[in-house]
Amino acid sequence: MITMVEPKLISGNSNRTLSKAIAKRMSLLRGSPVKLIDARIERFNDQEIFIEVYDNVRGEDMFILQSTSNPANDNLMELLIMADALRRSSAQRITAVIPYFGYARQDRRTKARTPITAKLVANMIVEAGIERVLTMDLHATQIQGFFDIPVDNLYAAPIFALDVMHNFEKMDDVMVISPDVGGTARARELAKRIGADMAIVDKRRGAPGEVAEMTVIGDVTGRKCIIVDDICDTAGTLCKAADTLIEKGATEVHSYITHGVLSGPAVERITKSSMKQLVITDSIEATAEVTACDKIRIVPTAPMLAQATLNIANGTSVSSLFDEGTLGPIYDGYYNG
Repeated sequence: MITMVEPKLISGNSNRTLSKAIAKRMSLLRGSPVKLIDARIERFNDQEIFIEVYDNVRGEDMFILQSTSNPANDNLMELLIMADALRRSSAQRITAVIPYFGYARQDRRTKARTPITAKLVANMIVEAGIERVLTMDLHATQIQGFFDIPVDNLYAAPIFALDVMHNFEKMDDVMVISPDVGGTARARELAKRIGADMAIVDKRRGAPGEVAEMTVIGDVTGRKCIIVDDICDTAGTLCKAADTLIEKGATEVHSYITHGVLSGPAVERITKSSMKQLVITDSIEATAEVTACDKIRIVPTAPMLAQATLNIANGTSVSSLFDEGTLGPIYDGYYNG
């Protein structure tokens, strides 16, 4: 018999909007209020971070809600310090809910004398007293192996599949595009879910961070193309891929990106690009510039993250949320409300 426990949530400053949405959604699912516990996070004059938890957490099942997005170092330190505060306050278990796991792009040594920072961050998280991690669309799935604790890696693909099927009338003229050879598994997964064909944009880099040439592998003539990827940072590659697809005969280009980092000139590039629409999740708090952009649409992750958090608290399956058939009822209010 499954025992219903009372999970308690604490939020850092990285994405308070998402944290409140998760708490609200958990309240609806449980039929009883789930609130963020009372705590203060402040900085001393030299920018040291100080955290004080006001509520009693002794023996509690604690969930820290914190993306390690920009400013990555500040948000990472907040996560570690919150974990230490909870551990020293005798919390029974500490789970870190990290919708966007920063430093994930540094998952291997690309040249001599470089770090594997994703492993370093994993070590720091474990050392801080965190006993489980819940995240979404890790840049490289093998990062789960960097941790010596359980890691649940959720996927945005089922959410994107629901959104595509809701917003596109026919799948016959839709083609899923991988923006590089390394992302073919992710693109193939979405294509399989929606029953669409797939193509690849192969890029050749000149100088670091500069794309010299792009080649489309597959016929996109007359197709509505959907580029799918996990991270969009400055949007240079994404916008160039969209332009290339239009040049090769695509009628429309849409993009589905899990984590909208969108730094520097990203929003301006997207606005001026031939891309019709960019769909991102709310794993990273949207800036005012992102919210104001007509070409960018945000789909919520709170329903999935709230259900996953409850499943962890109650000891039930998290992998059930990998399927859009399971997520469909959870997202009914979003698409039909």
